Amino acid sequence: MTTPAYSEAFPDFALARTKSGVLTLRLHSDGGPAALSARLHRDFPRVLREISDDRQNRVLVLTGTGDRFMTDMDANDDRQAFKPLNWDDIYWEGRQVLRTLVDVPMPIIAAINGPATIHSEWVLLGDITIASDSTYFQDFPHLAGEVVPGDGVHVVWEEILGINRARYAALTQRAIHAEEALRLGMINEILPAAEVLPRALHLAEELAAKPPLLLRLTPLALRQRLARRLEEGTTLGLALEGLTLADKPYQD
Repeated sequence: MTTPAYSEAFPDFALARTKSGVLTLRLHSDGGPAALSARLHRDFPRVLREISDDRQNRVLVLTGTGDRFMTDMDANDDRQAFKPLNWDDIYWEGRQVLRTLVDVPMPIIAAINGPATIHSEWVLLGDITIASDSTYFQDFPHLAGEVVPGDGVHVVWEEILGINRARYAALTQRAIHAEEALRLGMINEILPAAEVLPRALHLAEELAAKPPLLLRLTPLALRQRLARRLEEGTTLGLALEGLTLADKPYQD
């Protein structure tokens, strides 16, 4: 395993690459499970662009750290999102994450290592999704924080679950556990936690043996609908989310 030089620029992302070009991108916060912070949110599209530009990368494995993908937010993040200029930063970053994910010119295998209640759309955008039996998906922070769920989760869940299930899940904050997620088509496989990453790496190595041009172009063909839907859905969605944040200082 080798570590690309650009990994040093991104403290919340651990990168390791095999000789065949399988790159594992692992989200973390100080070595533990990832908590959403301003830095992680800002750096995610940046590291994805570096990965995309590096022709030594042939397949991307996206995963988290420990027993969860992401369930917490960094309490030290003080960007006061209700200020318009601050929200403009978040608006830009949020759209860039999704644009960059669907444009990554290689297959993405999501090794979902546990619950994903914050930005579950990041892993659900994987071309192949392998989840631990402890995984569940939930859009927790939006309704709990009294803001519109407009940052892309609404689009991805609607595409995967259908309109009625997605609206119900958003408005009730219900959790969808691994077995149900498999039945509904959210994920492709369920395994014990210790087997998730090895299975993802095995599939990635099989794909890495394919011709380079095939690997670079096939995922882009398969993601065209998602790219269109995310572009149209987040333009308005993030603006509406920002309006509900801007209203907070004026609430009784």
